Amino acid sequence: MEAEMLEVQSLPPYVEPFLQLSQGYFSEASHQLVKAALRVAVEKLDGMTRYDGTPLVLHSVGTATIVMREIGLGRNSVISTLLHDVVRLELMDLNRIGRHYGEQCIGILKGLCNISDVDTKAAEDQVDNFRELIVSYSSDPRVILIKLADRLEVMRSLDMFSEEKRQKKSWESLNLYAQIAHKLGLYSIKSELEDISLKYLESEDYNYIRRRLEDTAAEREVFIKGFVRPIEEKMRQQKFKYHLKSRTKSIYSIWRKMKRMHIGFDEVYDLFAIRIVIDCPREQEKAFCWAVYSIVTDFYTPNPDRMRDWISIPKSNGYESLHTTVVTPEGRWVEIQIRTERMDEVAERGVAAHWRYKGVKGDGMGTEEWFSRIRELIEATENQPRADKFNVKLSSGEIFVFTPNGDLRKLNEGATVLDFAFDIHSNLGASCTGGKVNHRNVSFKEQLKNGDIVEILTSKSQKPKADWLNIVTTSKARNKIKAYLREEQAKAASLGREELERKLKNWKLPVTIDDAVTMLCKYYKLKTGTELYGQIAQQKIVIGDIKEILTRLLSNDLPEEERPVKTSVSAKPLGGADDALVIDESLSNIEYKLAKCCNPIYGDEVFGFTTINSGITIHRHDCPNALRLREKYPYRILPARWQKEVVPGSFRATVRVQADDVPGLVNKIAEVINRDLKINIRSMSLNSAGGILSGLINIEVTSTQVVDTVVYKLMKLKGVQKVYRVNN
Repeated sequence: MEAEMLEVQSLPPYVEPFLQLSQGYFSEASHQLVKAALRVAVEKLDGMTRYDGTPLVLHSVGTATIVMREIGLGRNSVISTLLHDVVRLELMDLNRIGRHYGEQCIGILKGLCNISDVDTKAAEDQVDNFRELIVSYSSDPRVILIKLADRLEVMRSLDMFSEEKRQKKSWESLNLYAQIAHKLGLYSIKSELEDISLKYLESEDYNYIRRRLEDTAAEREVFIKGFVRPIEEKMRQQKFKYHLKSRTKSIYSIWRKMKRMHIGFDEVYDLFAIRIVIDCPREQEKAFCWAVYSIVTDFYTPNPDRMRDWISIPKSNGYESLHTTVVTPEGRWVEIQIRTERMDEVAERGVAAHWRYKGVKGDGMGTEEWFSRIRELIEATENQPRADKFNVKLSSGEIFVFTPNGDLRKLNEGATVLDFAFDIHSNLGASCTGGKVNHRNVSFKEQLKNGDIVEILTSKSQKPKADWLNIVTTSKARNKIKAYLREEQAKAASLGREELERKLKNWKLPVTIDDAVTMLCKYYKLKTGTELYGQIAQQKIVIGDIKEILTRLLSNDLPEEERPVKTSVSAKPLGGADDALVIDESLSNIEYKLAKCCNPIYGDEVFGFTTINSGITIHRHDCPNALRLREKYPYRILPARWQKEVVPGSFRATVRVQADDVPGLVNKIAEVINRDLKINIRSMSLNSAGGILSGLINIEVTSTQVVDTVVYKLMKLKGVQKVYRVNN
């Protein structure tokens, strides 16, 4: 055994109670290993003190005592707890510990050191992220339990710290660690953490409630004795094995109820509960509990609204008990809790009450499932062996990353520095040139890891590029980049259109801008005029070539293979006095096409516009180009209408949606359109900003009536503010 593992002459007397406790809990071989670890801790931490001048090793010993006696963990947990500060302060190499105490201790110590490095920030909006970060470091379930014991020991010694540290640790304990203890069913630890935190965060309220509880303690004791007397007599007659407990509500719970309900101390009627704990075989637990319930209700009237059956269906954290509230003849309400010895031990010490290990090889999981898996691992019968290995870790789909000032951000696993920049602010992401991860310069492609501290580097000349979409992994960053690219494309399109309009006027060609765009899009095989304008602005299409192409198109002077293919539907003149065009699906008579600027569909009021080279274009009366066409080219306007029967086929329509940004609303919108109305969604683009969800939905419809139905159905969804059809 290496020098640091050798025994010293003697251990200080203040660790003797701990050694006696260890000897009572473990076999002789395990006790000797614990004793050896304690010697290493005493030697390595020699001369180091806490804030009050006491030896630092007392913190390790105190925490190990809680781990062993109050939580009930085993030898490896106790050894890891004793050596935690030794490793945290880098006084000893982990591999040496592993060689003497096993690989399990290495895993536990790594998790504990990771959590110790977390610098929490007191902000309500960060609580959930910090809590999940702490859990994410606990790949071994013992880590989070040891950390709770560590925090409890610190809180019990909080008076030694400065006021600033007392406030910070109290906030952390109340908002982070007490919540984790609650999820694991460690109610006694949860309540103690809450009460101590309240003592320092709200000292006046805490002291007031404590004094009132002390003043009324004697009166409560007399009342309880009289209340339980008839119940105990009947239970003894029926030969129940049991014992009674009276539990006073925690100071924090009383304070919270007073604040929540705006009442005084004297108006809190459930200051205490009486607990009846039965000793019975496990297979008879339910029957015995209900039998005792029957005895209680023989003497006192129960309130059916306050009945809680957590025996048939236990709480998610494993809590089992039968609760009822009864009223005495004098009108005093009393809460009764009925449970067995096993249930009581789990309720008092959490799911670590019967700590046994069994091998579980789990995949990545979310926080709630992780907690459930811990409960499954810990909860066991006496016959279950201790397993050697664990593979229980939080979902691999999430990481937690810090800003330089301590803010915590939750991102997808695989997220890059660029994702992080966009998560902070869209402007920061748009100007990102790289970053510093843990003070190391990296490119913005660098993938981040759990607990990284990230600083973003920017440049005013930097702009998002299309290839950034291949770098980012988060939807937020992807949407921001796409929005920026669309905005840039729109700016380029505006410049391109202005240039094309100016050139057409100079060339004096007999063609309108709309007709020219249609002809050029067909020639260059582009889908939209926006693409054409963009390519003109970016000089991908040379403006000088356009004049020649338009001239040849207008004179029909292009070779057959270069002529754009005309796509059209047909219309026919209405016979008789009405000379309007009737739009149908026949392929004869007058050729027409539906204008892309307003996307008319069956049921819209429409008119026809005669173009130079592309037949007739059908526009809606409310088309944004309608007024200009009527004023400049009245001689080209033709009345038109749809045939009376529904035109076969489908049209594309676009509706704009504005709604509250609530979880699940996008799915509900899609279900209404696709599943309920059986309408095909061509595309959906909804973005969130400032708590408002807004965007466009492209759908395939057969008429305006269908669009009206979509609008009506969506408006009935809770949270939807506006829905209306827009021009494409």
